[in-house]
Amino acid sequence: MTAQLTAERQPTTHQGPMRLVDHFESGLDAPICLTWELTYACNLACVHCLSASGRRDPRELSTDECKAIIDELERMQVFYVNIGGGEPTVRGDFWELLDYATAHHVGVKFSTNGVKITRRAAERLAANDYVDVQISLDGATADVNDAVRGGRSYDMALRAMQNLSDAGMSDFKISVVCTRQNIPQLDEFKALADRYGAQLRLTRLRPSGRAVDVWDELHPTQEQQRELYDWLVAHGENVLTGDSFFHLSAYGQALPGLNLCGAGRVVCLIDPVGDVYACPFAIHDEFLAGNVRDPGGFERVWRKSELFGRLRTPQHGGACSSCQFYDSCKGGCMAAKFFTGLPLDGPDPECVRGFGEDALRRRADDDAALPRPTGDHSHRTTPPSARQGPRPGPVPITLVRRREDVAAPPVSACQESPLAGFEPSEAR
Repeated sequence: MTAQLTAERQPTTHQGPMRLVDHFESGLDAPICLTWELTYACNLACVHCLSASGRRDPRELSTDECKAIIDELERMQVFYVNIGGGEPTVRGDFWELLDYATAHHVGVKFSTNGVKITRRAAERLAANDYVDVQISLDGATADVNDAVRGGRSYDMALRAMQNLSDAGMSDFKISVVCTRQNIPQLDEFKALADRYGAQLRLTRLRPSGRAVDVWDELHPTQEQQRELYDWLVAHGENVLTGDSFFHLSAYGQALPGLNLCGAGRVVCLIDPVGDVYACPFAIHDEFLAGNVRDPGGFERVWRKSELFGRLRTPQHGGACSSCQFYDSCKGGCMAAKFFTGLPLDGPDPECVRGFGEDALRRRADDDAALPRPTGDHSHRTTPPSARQGPRPGPVPITLVRRREDVAAPPVSACQESPLAGFEPSEAR
């Protein structure tokens, strides 16, 4: 399937000074922030992992290559990087890279499942004013969280939060991917954040990575989307969303944030092997802009990529142009449309007006024709290239519960565990 990015070539005219969002739509000289996945290695196997992480890729950027990228980001005056994975803390040089970035005026926000946030690590993080930590938690109770993220991951996350709280780190984040199962727990999530002196951050479930196989079962219903919108309006600035829910703006007032798809305009993704994608949720060759190992590095990819140039050209509304709410939602999420087989100039699959559901019903039922994310690093023995046949059916989330007496598979061709050198007793 080929993505079609349509654009109007006529320059947009403005009455008076340009709005900030107009500058964003045409792209910036440097991203406001970028997501950087340091590794695909991970000790968990979350069923909705956006990067299908698990095993380390032997082509990972080296420590020196990562430092060179940080030097580039400093020259470009990138405000901060949002580091993820995989589980970034399992890289042996994670702390070295974190210190190098903050020493070079590049702030770091990193997402972690908490596996290595020991008391000592929490004290180290609390002492650095240029670091922000996001603990991933997808259920306010163990049964809801562990069904998606794996057995005992709830306890691991809470232990990390307690360590951060005890170290005096204020306003670290509890990062929640909203699902059909946890929408009823919004108040409980907020209470949990308040208990640890943290800030709640809610994000949208996209059909990316392994989530392509469970999106139908996990994404919130129409009724829950309205519940989520009303809850976000009521809680205002006290809850972060990272512009995840601009497709909900058609319900009424716009939610705080950019309310615009920033892919290739103000954000992008660098993956563990240096590939640059327009969006962290669009890991597919159609959205690959280049590689930082190519001549000119990241700066050339950001400023000269043909793909990013097309994304920064004013887009028309396509099938959504006649909708009175188009200016509010801008047609929704590019990645969500792409991986559900909808045209990029069509409605979001979760369009609150119901147009996305109509488009999904009209879509061809051949799942084999749907795009698959590029690369699968899951804990499995059969490489993606060797698997035959159409896309497998939805994966029941109960199947991801892991027996505690069975060791996790190796995460790389080198048989290297993602927790190599880590003593569990350190976490107590």
